[in-house]
Amino acid sequence: MTLPQMLSFAVVGLMMVAFIWGKLRYDLVAALALLIAVIVGVVPAEKAFSGLSDDIVIIVGSALVVSAAVSRSGIMDIALARIAPNVSAPRMQLLILVTVVAVLSAFVKNIGALAIMIPIAFQMAQRSGVSPSRFLMPMSFAALLGGLMTQIGTSPNIIVSRVREDLTGTSFHMFDFTPVGLALAVAGVIFLVFFYWLLPERKREGLAVGEAIEIKNYTTEATVGANSAALEKTVSDLHKMAGGKAMVTSIVPAKGGRRTPFPDAVLRDGDRVIVEGEPEALDRMIERGGLSLSDRTHAPGLDLVTIEAIIGPNSPLAGSTARDFALFERTGINLLAVSRRERRFSERLGQIQLEEGDVVLLRGSRAQMGEQLRDLDALPLAERDLQLGSVRNRLLPIGILGVAMLATALGWAPVPVAFFAAAVLIVASGALPLRDIYRQLDGPILIMLAALIPVSDSLRETGATDLIAAWLGQVSVGLPPIGALAVILVAAMAVTPFLNNAATVLVMAPIAATFATDLGLRPEAFLMAVAIGAGCDFLTPIGHQCNTLVMGPGGYRFGDYWRLGLPLSILVIVIAVPLLQLVWPLT
Repeated sequence: MTLPQMLSFAVVGLMMVAFIWGKLRYDLVAALALLIAVIVGVVPAEKAFSGLSDDIVIIVGSALVVSAAVSRSGIMDIALARIAPNVSAPRMQLLILVTVVAVLSAFVKNIGALAIMIPIAFQMAQRSGVSPSRFLMPMSFAALLGGLMTQIGTSPNIIVSRVREDLTGTSFHMFDFTPVGLALAVAGVIFLVFFYWLLPERKREGLAVGEAIEIKNYTTEATVGANSAALEKTVSDLHKMAGGKAMVTSIVPAKGGRRTPFPDAVLRDGDRVIVEGEPEALDRMIERGGLSLSDRTHAPGLDLVTIEAIIGPNSPLAGSTARDFALFERTGINLLAVSRRERRFSERLGQIQLEEGDVVLLRGSRAQMGEQLRDLDALPLAERDLQLGSVRNRLLPIGILGVAMLATALGWAPVPVAFFAAAVLIVASGALPLRDIYRQLDGPILIMLAALIPVSDSLRETGATDLIAAWLGQVSVGLPPIGALAVILVAAMAVTPFLNNAATVLVMAPIAATFATDLGLRPEAFLMAVAIGAGCDFLTPIGHQCNTLVMGPGGYRFGDYWRLGLPLSILVIVIAVPLLQLVWPLT
C-alpha cells in the first residue's frame, strides 16, 4: 500500500467516523474531509472545487426546485379527494397511500413526495379510527422504493449514472432504472400492505387544543389567573381535575424564578404552569381549573385557525426557540404546544429549543397561515384547508416536469440541461416564488455532494479502490458472479444506515466498478446494486430524511424500524440480485 493510498483511506475513514458520530452536520464533515484531503495532497488543489460544477449538483439542485413546486401545488390533495373520497378500510387506505407515494417518488424528491402525503395519511387515519403509525413508516419505505424507478428519483441513481459515464463514456438514461426499480417497488408495496402488522402500533404523543387531531404527550403552558378555580389549590388538586392523565412539570411564578411542582405546592395568582398530558385531560385541566393558555392577543375579529404541524428539515425554527425567533412578532403566529417523542419538557413554552421532526400546535390568521407555514417549512397535519394557488399554477409544475421527462427520455436534452431548464421555467412562471428557491435548494446536501466528489475521486486516483476491490474479491472467492453481485448490494445496504445515501454511493460506486472489472464482469449491474443498496435504508430512522420525518408523528421508537425494515431488506436482496443479472448481464 502506497502512502497516497494510506492517506486517502485515512481521510475517508475519519470522514465515516465523523458521519457515524453525528456531532457535526454532514455538510461540515464533508467540507472538513475535502480540506484535509487537499492538505495531505490526495486531492490536488486545482481540483478541490470541481464538485461545484459537477452534473450531479446541477441535477439534484434542479430536481429539488421542481419537487418543491409540485409539492406546493397541492395537486395530490385534489386528485385523492376525487379518486378516493370515502375509502375507510385501513388496508385499502394503506394501499392507496403507499402506491401514490411510490409513484410520486419516481418523479420528485422522495421526501417531497412523502411530505405531500403525510397530511392525507392523518386524515385517512382519522376516518378509519386507526393510529397514523400504521401508515407513516410504510409510506416512508414506499418513498424510498419509488425513488429507485428513475434516474432522478433519488440521488444515488444520479451519482451512479455519472460514475458509469466516467468509466464507459455512457451514462445511465432516465428509465434504465425502471425494470428493476419498478419490480422492487411493486413487490415492496405488496409486502407493506400485507405485512404492516410486523410494525408495533404506536400512539403519537401530544395535545390537541382546539381542533387539532388527536395526539398525546404535548407540552403546553397555561396561566393561573385571579378568577381561576385552581387559585390557591395544590398541584395535586389540579392533577385531579385532569383525571390523573395530565401533570404539571414546572411552575414559573409571576415574579420569575421556578418552583418544583410538588403535589402540595400551592398555585398563586400569575403562576405559569408547564403541563403535559393527553388531549382530553389537558382540555379538562384548562377548563376546570379556569386556566388560560399563554396565547398572545390577536386583533379582534380575526379569523383564527389552529394548525398542527411538523417542523421540517429546513425550518428556521429548528435549533431556535419561539422567543428567540420572535415567532409572534414576525409572523403573528402563536405557539400553543410542542410534542417530541420520549421527551418531557420543564421549560417555558417559548424557551423550548425546537428540533426537526417536532410536532407543534400553532394558532394564527386563517388567510395567512398557508404562506406562513411554507415560510417556516412547517408541514401541516390538521386543518389542511389551505389555499395553495390557482388551478393553473397547480397544473403548471406537472406539465413542465412532464416535458423535461419526455425530453430526456427521447434524447432531446441531457438530464442536467433538461432539469435545469425545468427549474428555471418553474421559477419564471411563478409556480414557485422567488423567495422559496434557495430554501428549497437544500444547501447542506449540495455542499456535501460538491465536497465529497473530489474526496471520493481520490480513492480512484490513488488506486485505493483497486485494493478494496481486491479485498472484496478475496471475500468472494468461490462465489458465482451472482454471489459477488449480492456481496456489493449487501455491503452498500449495510453502510447506508450510518452514512448519507449520497455519500455511500460516492464511496462505494468506484469500488464496485473496480471489483467487477477485476472479476472480468461488466460493471453496470454492480453500479445498479450500489444505487439500490444506498436507496434502501429500512433499518434505522437516521439513514434517510424520510425515516426521520415520520418518527415523531408516528410515535416510533428507534428499534421499530428493523421490525418491518429487515424483512423488506431481505426481500429487496432476493428480488434485486437475479433481476439485475437478467436486465444487466454480467458478462
